[in-house]
Amino acid sequence: MDDAFVARAQETLAKDTSVVPEFWQNKYKTEASVNWDKFYNRHTTNFFKDRHWTDREFEELRPGHTFSEQNPVLLEIGCGVGNFIWPVLERNPNLKVFACDFSPRAVGFVKAHEAYSEDRCHAFVCDITKDRLSDTIPPHSVDIVSAIFVFSALPPEKQAQAVKNITEILKPGGRVLFRDYAMYDLAQLRFKPGHKLEDNLYVRQDGTLSYYFTVERLRELFVQHGGMVEQENGYTVKRLVNVKKNIDSERIFAQAKFQAPIDSSAIDEAMAGTRLLDTSDAAQSDGMAMRTD
Repeated sequence: MDDAFVARAQETLAKDTSVVPEFWQNKYKTEASVNWDKFYNRHTTNFFKDRHWTDREFEELRPGHTFSEQNPVLLEIGCGVGNFIWPVLERNPNLKVFACDFSPRAVGFVKAHEAYSEDRCHAFVCDITKDRLSDTIPPHSVDIVSAIFVFSALPPEKQAQAVKNITEILKPGGRVLFRDYAMYDLAQLRFKPGHKLEDNLYVRQDGTLSYYFTVERLRELFVQHGGMVEQENGYTVKRLVNVKKNIDSERIFAQAKFQAPIDSSAIDEAMAGTRLLDTSDAAQSDGMAMRTD
């Protein structure tokens, strides 16, 4: 991103001064899982393509990597209908995968897939902002957590809770692989007035949320709040060309890796002021742009 692009993007965002009324903000945040369930009811398994690109971006997912020599365990949060799961399982025959989503319908599609086998994959419904992962996965047993286009669907005030949840099941030295929408991405710039809930948080036509990250925000979540070690944290730019639709633009994503410290006390210290909400707490606290994920 050069200075001229950033200046134009800032000018575009500055023009949108309206925000969604507080009642609707609370409704969209409270009903996030419901709206994604409706999304999968409409589109079933036909909207997203399988993510065959993930091993090009994250070496940890390639056969022969250090992790793959240890019969590793991977957790995918926000698994959707399994577009990440099936390619990674095919490439890594020794891999065990846990996969969760807060949409029961999406998890149902994963379990109905012809490649699904409990011997290698366990899919379950979980809202990572309030349901403890450690109720399903043994504590500190996971080598890799993939967070691919999932944190953007969470309200910003609940993202730190999700990070704490992850730390409870991640092994010392385990890694979080992160990719999501970044600030100034084309999708953010194309939102019309009436979709913004707050800075960098928008609602699509179908009621699902979309948050746009900065590297500073990721550092705050995973290092400051999560007690993890930052290994990589930056922006990746992908050119989007569609001749039929006369589109020639750049997509901007935040991509990062964070590692749990070998000394788990560092995590405990960082997370001392953050707790997971239980169902009653969550009830009290809660008062389409383009997708390419």
